[in-house]
Amino acid sequence: MLAALWTLSAAIRGYLRFYMPTNRAVDWLRSPRGLKWAIPVALVATPAYLGLTTLAIQGAARPSLGWLNVLVFLFFWNAAKFAWMAVLSLPMILVRAIRDVPVAGRPASR
Repeated sequence: MLAALWTLSAAIRGYLRFYMPTNRAVDWLRSPRGLKWAIPVALVATPAYLGLTTLAIQGAARPSLGWLNVLVFLFFWNAAKFAWMAVLSLPMILVRAIRDVPVAGRPASR
């Protein structure tokens, strides 16, 4: 039973990682080419998703629109992903810069 749940969760994670646009954007922002865009994208995407969250909260407060709570969770989760990417991108940039500095007596990493 545990193996079946593990396999199912891995399949769901793989599906969401490949087909959901924000997951693809975050994966690209973690790449070496996208890392320089991580902070600007996060500075735009995080407030945008938080604004959409507030709009969805206002809509979900109306009668018979409780299904909008799903969008509230989704928008907030995406805002948190991009905000967290902004926090993690600076150390990733620094580690990459330190790794690419040549050391005397050792050939360059490229």
